[in-house]
Amino acid sequence: MNAPNKSGWKPAMNAEGEMMAVSATYTGNRALMLDEPLIFEIGGTDTTGVDLPDIDTPASSRLGNLARTAEIGLPGLSEPETVRHYTRLSRQNYAIDLGLFPLGSCTMKHNPRLNEKVARMPGFADVHPLAPLPTIQGALGVIYELAEWLKTLTGMPAVAMSPKAGAHGELCGILAIRAALEARGDARKVVLCPESAHGTNPATAAFAGYEVEDIPATPEGRVDLAALTARLRPDVAAVMITNPNTCGLFERDFRKIADAVHAAGAFVYCDGANFNAIVGRVRPGDLGVDAMHINLHKTFSTPHGGGGPGSGPVVFSQALAPFAPLPFVERTEDGFMLVEEENLADHHRHSFGRMTAFHGQMGMFTRALTYMLSHGADGLKQVSEDAVLNANYILRSLEDVLHAPFADSGPCMHEALFGDRGFAEGMSTLDLAKGMIDEGFHPMTMYFPLVVHGAMLVEPTETESKAALDQFIGALRSVAKRAIAGDESLKSAPHFAPRRRLDETLAARKPVLAWNSPPQA
Repeated sequence: MNAPNKSGWKPAMNAEGEMMAVSATYTGNRALMLDEPLIFEIGGTDTTGVDLPDIDTPASSRLGNLARTAEIGLPGLSEPETVRHYTRLSRQNYAIDLGLFPLGSCTMKHNPRLNEKVARMPGFADVHPLAPLPTIQGALGVIYELAEWLKTLTGMPAVAMSPKAGAHGELCGILAIRAALEARGDARKVVLCPESAHGTNPATAAFAGYEVEDIPATPEGRVDLAALTARLRPDVAAVMITNPNTCGLFERDFRKIADAVHAAGAFVYCDGANFNAIVGRVRPGDLGVDAMHINLHKTFSTPHGGGGPGSGPVVFSQALAPFAPLPFVERTEDGFMLVEEENLADHHRHSFGRMTAFHGQMGMFTRALTYMLSHGADGLKQVSEDAVLNANYILRSLEDVLHAPFADSGPCMHEALFGDRGFAEGMSTLDLAKGMIDEGFHPMTMYFPLVVHGAMLVEPTETESKAALDQFIGALRSVAKRAIAGDESLKSAPHFAPRRRLDETLAARKPVLAWNSPPQA
C-alpha cells in the first residue's frame, strides 16, 4: 500500500507496485520552499565572495587601540549564495503582499505603493533634521498640512507631531496632563484604566509615575459608567479610555464619561489605536477628549513601526494645548517656521519640553499625507465604513461556530471578538492559531482582551475583498470545527510551516539571541 509514514514522506513505487530504493531521509524541503540554514552555517569564515589584491604596503590605521586584533568571523559567500539565502528567507516571511493580516487592534492595512513612491522623492527621502530652515520649506509644509488634516479629522485645536509611536504618544499626552495639573498646583496621583482599554495604557501611566486603578466593564463589554463615576475622587488625574474599545465596541456613554471626568477636575485621554474605525464618522474632540494619539501606521497606511519608522502624533484640547511638547511647525508670512525653545510665543510658554531630539519622522508624514490627499475627506469616511462592514461580515459569518461574547451588544466596529468556549477539553486558542498557519494565514490576536477567555481578536481592515474574507472565514471555520471536535493533530500544528511549534514559554524566558559555532569533534 502506497501510504505516507508519520513524517509525511510517501515512498515511490515502480510499475510492478514494488517500493523503489530511494532515500526516505527528511530534508525539511517542501517542493519549492527550501529549508534554509543560518548564514553562518552556509558560509565559511575562511572564504570570501570577492577577490581583493594583496597590498604591498598596508595603509596606516587611524583606529588606534580600537583596531581589530582577530578575525571578525563573518561567513564568506559567493554572490549567488548570498542572493539565494535572502530570497529563500523572504519567502518564509508572511506579509500583507501575501495575504490578510487579521491582527485585532493592530490595523495591519495595505500600504499603497503611491505612498512609497512619494516618500522616496528627492527632498523628502534625503531631508536632514539639521538642514537650515529656508532649505526645507517644502518638508515643513508637509508637516504643517498633515497636522491641519489631523486637527480637522479629530476636531482638536492642537497637535504634537514629534512622538515616534503609539505608546510614545500616550506618554506625551500623560506628560501634558501632568504639566497642566502641576501648573494649577493640583498634583494628582491616580490614572483610571477601564478593562476594555488598550494594553499599553496602564504601562504608560505607571511609567509616568501614576498609580493605576482598573475600572470594570459591563456584561456587554463597555465601560461601567456607574463604577467610573463612583471612583472620580480628587486624587484622579485622568482616565485613559480606548474608543472604539478593544472588544470592538463603540463606547456609547463616552460623552457622559468625559463630562463626569471634567466635573471632577481630571482629564480624558483617548487611545487612538482604533481611530481607523471612526474617521469621518466621529470627531474625538466632540466627545470631550483632551488628548489622543494617532497611530499613522494603523489609520493612515504608513508602514507598521516594528521598532523603526513609527509615528504617533498627539492631538490636544484647548485646555492642554499650551502644555504640548516642542517643536512644532507654524505658518508665517514668509513660509513655515519651526517653533522651539528660542522662539516660543507667550501662549506656548507652558510646554513640558521635548519628546525627541528632532521634529518627527519625515517618511511617515509624507506617506500619511499622500494617503489623505489620495482619498479626500469622503474617501477616508468610506475607509472607516468599509473596515466596519468587513469586521461585521466576519462576526456574523462565524458566530455560529465560534463563541462571540458580545454579538448581542449590537454591531461591532473595526474588529470581531471571539472566545474559546465550546472547544473540546485540552484544546486551546493557541492550537487554533497554529492550525491557521497551516491554512496559510497569519493568526489573529490571541488572548487579548483579557476580559474574554481564550480571546481571538480579528480585524480585517477595509482593503480586503469579499472573496479574500470568504477564504479566511472558510479556513477559520474549518480549524474551529477541528478544535470543537478535539482533533489531536492541532496540538502539534503547524505541520507545513518552515519550523515546527516552538516552546514559546522557554523561548521568552531563555531566548537564544546569538549564534555560536558548534564544538569541534
